[in-house]
Amino acid sequence: MGLINQTNELYYKGADGVWNSGDENYGDYQFTSLDNIISNFIIAYVGEDKIISKIKRTDIMFHAKRAIQEFSFDTLPSEKAQEIEVGPALQMILPQDYVNYVKFSYTDNAGIERILYPTRNTSNPAAITQNANYEYTFDNTGKIIEANESITWERFKASGQGQLANNADNSGDLTDSELFNLYRFGRRYGLNPEEAQSNGVFYIDKLKGIAHFSSHLANQIITLKYISDGLGTDAEMQVHKFAEEAIYKYIAHAVLATRANTPEYQIARFKKEMSAAKRNAKLRMSNLKIAEIAQVMRNQSKWIKH
Repeated sequence: MGLINQTNELYYKGADGVWNSGDENYGDYQFTSLDNIISNFIIAYVGEDKIISKIKRTDIMFHAKRAIQEFSFDTLPSEKAQEIEVGPALQMILPQDYVNYVKFSYTDNAGIERILYPTRNTSNPAAITQNANYEYTFDNTGKIIEANESITWERFKASGQGQLANNADNSGDLTDSELFNLYRFGRRYGLNPEEAQSNGVFYIDKLKGIAHFSSHLANQIITLKYISDGLGTDAEMQVHKFAEEAIYKYIAHAVLATRANTPEYQIARFKKEMSAAKRNAKLRMSNLKIAEIAQVMRNQSKWIKH
């Protein structure tokens, strides 16, 4: 029996029979669901005269979820994107399933994403409020009162830093002629590359889950590309078929490694097989195309005209 169990019409129109209405699952054939992963693993690895004689389905589910989580960080990066318009507060609330950022950028008038860089020269520490005698203030429950935003970050925003390469005298943006003169006389020698750009900067407050942006990014369209752990929703808990075998090897190794009487040579064997399968999955997911590689190589052989 084949794996495709729906007609072409049902695939393209969905359950409601309307073309591209949003209820279709276009491209889902490239993925295998978590439930199928568990069922296939039981068939292949569990039973008499097999590697694992007996195991609970819930135990397999735990290790399968851990596999998806681990693989989503490097082998199968679950990259997502969000686009917002930054308001006067110059903040962006991090997504609910955010784990780490891939890239922040703002979109210019031509639709080109201009990368933003993290600032390492400032932060937004917890701002403890004080009275006229510089004593800490407390609320009715005895908890220290903190301001919404620190003076450090307020001053950074007010200074206009991050708008265009912090210049030598911190006077603000550089004109084209000033920028030319700095390059001409070498005054920018040794400048940190992340500061030598006009796109802007950001700072992530991990405790509060908020990204802060430099002042000139107000009312700009900001795009956040980030990675999740692949476990946010049931729909996300699926594996690309390129990495399916690596998931099975991960589960087998994890199960055997957590059992008391498993011989060390067997654990080492499945660890080696898991590493090899993971490496193959990475190569497959890298999506290298011969035509694209050839195009890059041809570009390297161009003559440079003087």
